Amino acid sequence: MTSVEQREDPYARRPWLSSYPAGVPADIDPSSYSTLVDVFNTSVTEFADRTAMESFGATLTFEELGRASVAVAAWLQTRGLRKGDRVAIMSPNVLAYPAILFGVLLAGGVVVNVNPLYTPHELEHQMNDSGARFLFVFENFAHTAAAAWPQMKIERAVIVRPGDLMGLRGSIVNFVSRWVKRMVPAYRLPGCVGFAQVLQAGAEEPFKPPPIGPDDIAFLQYTGGTTGVAKGAMLLHRNVAANVEQSWAWLKPNLADKPLILVTALPLYHIFGLTACLMLIMKTGGCCLLIANPRDIKGLIATLKKSTFTLFSGVNTLYAAIADHSTAKSVDYSNLILSISGGMSTQEVVAQKWKALTGKPIVEGYGLTETSPIVTINKLTIPEFTGAIGYPVPSTEVSVRSPEGEPVPIGERGELCVKGPQLMAGYWRRPDETAKALTPDGFLKTGDIAVMAPDGLIKIVDRLKDMILVSGFNVYPNEVESVLAEHPKVKEVAVIGVPHEHSGEAPMAFVVARDPSLTREELRAFAHEQLTSYKIPRYFEFRESLPKTNVGKILRRALKEEFLARKKTVDDEGRGKSVRTALGR
Repeated sequence: MTSVEQREDPYARRPWLSSYPAGVPADIDPSSYSTLVDVFNTSVTEFADRTAMESFGATLTFEELGRASVAVAAWLQTRGLRKGDRVAIMSPNVLAYPAILFGVLLAGGVVVNVNPLYTPHELEHQMNDSGARFLFVFENFAHTAAAAWPQMKIERAVIVRPGDLMGLRGSIVNFVSRWVKRMVPAYRLPGCVGFAQVLQAGAEEPFKPPPIGPDDIAFLQYTGGTTGVAKGAMLLHRNVAANVEQSWAWLKPNLADKPLILVTALPLYHIFGLTACLMLIMKTGGCCLLIANPRDIKGLIATLKKSTFTLFSGVNTLYAAIADHSTAKSVDYSNLILSISGGMSTQEVVAQKWKALTGKPIVEGYGLTETSPIVTINKLTIPEFTGAIGYPVPSTEVSVRSPEGEPVPIGERGELCVKGPQLMAGYWRRPDETAKALTPDGFLKTGDIAVMAPDGLIKIVDRLKDMILVSGFNVYPNEVESVLAEHPKVKEVAVIGVPHEHSGEAPMAFVVARDPSLTREELRAFAHEQLTSYKIPRYFEFRESLPKTNVGKILRRALKEEFLARKKTVDDEGRGKSVRTALGR
C-alpha cells in the first residue's frame, strides 16, 4: 500500500475504528446537531410530560423546566441582556441551575459557570475577565460575592435559594435552611433580587427569541486554575452539541429504550457534569437526580436509598468514598446499568471495590474542558475495569506525539493530542495561550502522556507536568499512587516530585491512612514489592486530608507549592536545605 493510500485509509489514520462496538458510527452527521437551544426546545416538546430534574424529592418535567427557562430568558432580555453578553452562575446542583442555564442560552447569552467554593479573589478574577453583567448566586455563597462586589463590574445579582422551583415544599426548605439551621452567612449585595422574583416577573414579560447560530459562544468554561491563572475556554454551541451527539452515538446501542435516571453528583458548573450529565439527559429525555452536596456521603447514600437510578457518573474519590462508607451496602443497585468515571485517573483498587459493591464495573472515559469535554470512552460491555481511557468517540482524531511534535510508533509514550468538532474555539481574549495549546495542524496538546495499543485503545500514563525525573529516569505519579492505594491501610494518596541534591528529584507521597498504625517503613516495604527502587517514594508524609477541587480531583500542585513554601522557610532560616528538615524530621 502506498503512503497516499495509507492516508486515505481511515483504519490507518484511525486504527480504533476496527474496534468500535456494533452500531457505533465512525463519524457523526454534522446535520444532526446545531445549537443547544435547538436541543433544548426539541426535548421540551418531545418529552414534555417526562421528569427532567429531581432534587430533594421535588421534580420538574421538561415542560416545567421549559417554562422556567423562558421566564429567565424574558427577565434577562427586558433587563437589557444582548446577544453575546455573559451571565455567571455560582451554585451547586439545585433545580434552579438548569433553568437559569437554559434561560441564558435561550436569551442569546453566554454562560459563565462558577465554582461556588471560590474565594472572593478567584470570583473577582473570573467575573472581570469574562465581563459578566449578571450573577446568579446561591444564597449560601452570597457573602463571597458581597466581599468581591466592590471590585467587580456585575450589574445585578440574583439570589438563588435551595427551595426555588419546589413549590410549597421549597418554601419550607428555604425557611429551614435560612433560619433554623442558620446556614447562610450574612451578606449585603446592592440591588439584588430573589430568583423567585425573576421567575414571576419573567413569566409576565414578553420574550422574543434571538437568532442563535452554531458558531455563537455558549459557554466560557474556565480552566487552568490548578496549573496557573484560570482562563475561559470558548465553547461554541456546535462544540457542545457535537459532543453530546458523539457521546450518545457511543452510548445509544447499549442504552437506547432503557430508562435513563442519572445520579448527577458531579457539579453542573464542571464540564463533565455539564455535558455528560445535564446536556446528555436533555438530549435523551432522561432524568438528572441532582445531588447538591456530593461531599456529604452519608446524605448522598440516604438519597440513593430512596431513589431509583440506572446511571451513575463520578470521579475516583467519589466512588472510593461511597464504597468505603458503612451504609453503602444498604442501597439497591439492581437497576444500575452503567457507572462512568472521568475527571481524574480511576484507581484499580477503587474500581474493584465499586464492582464488589454494585456488581457493575466502572467504565472510564477521558476529556478536557477544551474538548467539551469527552474525547474517549471505554466499551460499555467490558466485564471488568480496564485501567485504560477507552477509544476515541466518533469524529474524533487523536495523535500520540513526541516532544518535537512527531507521531510516535504504536505502543510508545507521547503527549496525547486531540482534534474534532468538540474542540474549543480558543481561550477568551488570550490568543497567545490559544496558540501555545494547539499544534500547527490544529490538534490540542493535552499535556497528558499516553500510550496507544494496536487496536486504538488508549491509556494515560500521567500528566506531562507531574512527571518526576529521578536521575534521568521518568517516574509517573499515577503508577506509584495506584500501587500505594492497594495497601489495605491506605485511604488516599498523592505523589509529587521534590528537589533532591543527588537525583535531581525524588518521589514524595502524601498519605491519608485508613488505619493509624500504618508506618512509613511498612509502606516503603510494600512499594518495594511492586516498584523498582527509583520509583519508591523517598519521603512520606501522613495527613488528615488532601487538597481537592470541588469535583474531588486531588491537587498535586497545591501539595507541591505547600512543600516548597515550607522548604523555603527552612532555607531562609539557615537551617539547611534538606527535605527531611522541611518535613520536620
